[in-house]
Amino acid sequence: MTLPGPKPTWLTFDCYGTLIQWDEGLLAAMDRILSAKGGNIDQKTFISIYDRHEHMLEAERPHRTFSEVSALALERAMGEFGLSFETADAELLTSSIGKMPPFPEVVATLQELKSAGFYLAIISNTDDAIIAGNVAQLGGSIDRVITAEQAGAYKPSAQTFRHAWNSLGTGMGDLVHICASPHLDLAAARELGFRTVWVDRGTGRKPLSDYQPNAIVPTLDKVPDIFATAGWI
Repeated sequence: MTLPGPKPTWLTFDCYGTLIQWDEGLLAAMDRILSAKGGNIDQKTFISIYDRHEHMLEAERPHRTFSEVSALALERAMGEFGLSFETADAELLTSSIGKMPPFPEVVATLQELKSAGFYLAIISNTDDAIIAGNVAQLGGSIDRVITAEQAGAYKPSAQTFRHAWNSLGTGMGDLVHICASPHLDLAAARELGFRTVWVDRGTGRKPLSDYQPNAIVPTLDKVPDIFATAGWI
């Protein structure tokens, strides 16, 4: 599996689910929130309802911060289950996100890629204050963090990626985007045409039927191998 095109200067990453253990962390946070409400609600079912509201809210205008989006999505999801919503529930959720840890191989792999001469950036559907706690756990290898709060839009919007590229002072031909999210990041790649490496962590999420990422790896530590095959390392 050889990546097309010239060696990139920048590697851009999705954060949650790619670098940070999003699914595991979200399940734990929702368990804490729902267990305090009583009843017997399946967390995965609840999260699917929460996700639906979150993505709908992210597409609306005017733009809301992720803190606002997550609070409103949580309130609406809880309403569907007949649960009372309190501001403290949303605060618990957002504070939990910033504490979610990286996957075991991430820190060492980022350091390896940094040592190989790449600049590393994150492009994430979140707020600056929320992601700061996650970035602090990544070993100091990240050069730039671009958020939806900065861009005024959420992935898969082209506005998010164009804002990121302008901020980095680069074009899409001089980067490779590494992500685990097919319906956000890969959807944008299909539209805009930038190169991608999809990290398929076995969650069941699949690429869009009419798009094929340039490379697929099961975990982040396999990325240096495909870069070596391409002659970039």
